[in-house]
Amino acid sequence: MSNTIYIRTLKRAEHTVFNVSDGQKYYYDTQFNRRIPFSSGQQVKRSIIDSISEHLNIIPSPTTFLFDVTKQKELKEGEVYATCDPSYPDQLFGGWMKAAKGGKERTLKRRSPLSISAMRGLHPLLAGLDNDNASFDRSDRPNNIVIVRDEQGNELSEDEIVQFLEGKDRSLSRKWIPNQSRASGLFVSDIAIDLRRLFCVSLNTFEPEMSDETIEKLKNEGWVESQNVFGPCLVAPENLRKEWAKALSKAIVNWKITSNQSRTFSLMDTLAISISDNANLIAGSIRAKLSEEDSGKAQPIIEEKMNGVETFVSLQASGYIPTKTETVDAIEKAEEELYNRIIAFDFENQL
Repeated sequence: MSNTIYIRTLKRAEHTVFNVSDGQKYYYDTQFNRRIPFSSGQQVKRSIIDSISEHLNIIPSPTTFLFDVTKQKELKEGEVYATCDPSYPDQLFGGWMKAAKGGKERTLKRRSPLSISAMRGLHPLLAGLDNDNASFDRSDRPNNIVIVRDEQGNELSEDEIVQFLEGKDRSLSRKWIPNQSRASGLFVSDIAIDLRRLFCVSLNTFEPEMSDETIEKLKNEGWVESQNVFGPCLVAPENLRKEWAKALSKAIVNWKITSNQSRTFSLMDTLAISISDNANLIAGSIRAKLSEEDSGKAQPIIEEKMNGVETFVSLQASGYIPTKTETVDAIEKAEEELYNRIIAFDFENQL
């Protein structure tokens, strides 16, 4: 049995934003001379981790923020510490890093067992950006409060405002927001799950992942001592593995970008999901092909019957891609397939 599960997800986005930092982020495709919107792997990971906590109905692990007071009595930002405790699912699946100031304590570091790509266009010709102009208009309300300040910061009186506006066609209850970028099209994201480390936390004393106190706490909570190719480790108890594997499967299949703005909400519905233990096959299962008649067009393709790959196609996919196997329960079947593959791995007896 393979140690890695690969998942490719095809989503559709409609006139939305994936993040609000400087509008919509994009990269430039030199072959097709197009700006392609994307959501970073870190944002996708955050959306998945948040979805896991939501499905389990638990509060994510706390984060410690450190600040230092300088000699000038100013607040200076210091380190940010994760909990470094795998009894929180967002820590176990997301990984952590704790490097104490001054180097007096050992650095604790766990690499996430989830490798997550950016969500980018299925093909440069199948995803893109469009710009529009937004407005914030409250000119129909008589109870707006308008404050105008002069160059010294002093508020002008109503008569002074009226006098200032003479000869100017300007509304004080309406704001114009130009050049708003929106993303639309078909997008893919890839995930690789390293099963060897998914529910296992290393006990390597030379590259520690946890403190001695956390190790003892986990042992008292039923975590099992074992060995994998990375050395001695602690394995999460079976009941916890089943519960968290179900939440992880559901999150990977159903995650949504949670930071897009309300005025640009898109369902970002899943059109298809492919699951395999072969990275090369997963890349070909959901792909695009240049049109033979017109090189300026691309055709999305879902390989519905491919040896070594399980592909699940939702009903709405047929509206954008020629398909034959779309089903109403495709997403649920994808969850079940992913869960079964995770649980089938022998976490406690890897060697």
